[in-house]
Amino acid sequence: MHRTAQDIYDSFVEFARTFGAFQLFFLRLLRHSPSMLTSRFGVVVGQVYNAGALSLVIVMVCGLFVGAVLALQAYSNMSRFNAEDWTGVAAALALLKELGPVMTAILFAGRAGTALTSEIGLMKATDQLSAMEMMAVNPVRRVVVPRFLGGVIAMPLLAAVFSAVGLFGAHLVGVELFQVDVGSFWQQIQLMVEPADVREGIYKS
Repeated sequence: MHRTAQDIYDSFVEFARTFGAFQLFFLRLLRHSPSMLTSRFGVVVGQVYNAGALSLVIVMVCGLFVGAVLALQAYSNMSRFNAEDWTGVAAALALLKELGPVMTAILFAGRAGTALTSEIGLMKATDQLSAMEMMAVNPVRRVVVPRFLGGVIAMPLLAAVFSAVGLFGAHLVGVELFQVDVGSFWQQIQLMVEPADVREGIYKS
């Protein structure tokens, strides 16, 4: 019993240390971010390309199919109440407010996150980060901050692309497959989707 309590205590202490180290590391990222945007903006733009543009294909493909599935489910439910024109609204709100940011984050973590982790891990294994410290170069500011800022900038853009392509997929299913009136489909979206819904999705991303 005493051993079990000691193990629980040790696990809690280790978790607290790890969490505290992560918080300190994140604060260092935030401290160096403003100067990086002004002094090395070109490097940040390059990381936006690496993290965002190279993830564009998988985001667009998944967005197309997610939007199509949403429209399929929405139509099957709306048709019970003779409200097929609301198919686009249901798909648009689900994409803009919830699924767009969430699915984009999952795809971004799977593609860009693993690439960045392996890149920095290789630099650590080959002592490149230690060499930077020996030359009085801050590895956090030099290596991590540009990639962090690139991801922060790329995520809302990717979420917007995901939602836009998802709406196109919903259009294909709702209008082309189920013959929902195209004018009613897009007019209902225009009337019911508010700018606050778009901002909410951007904030979540």
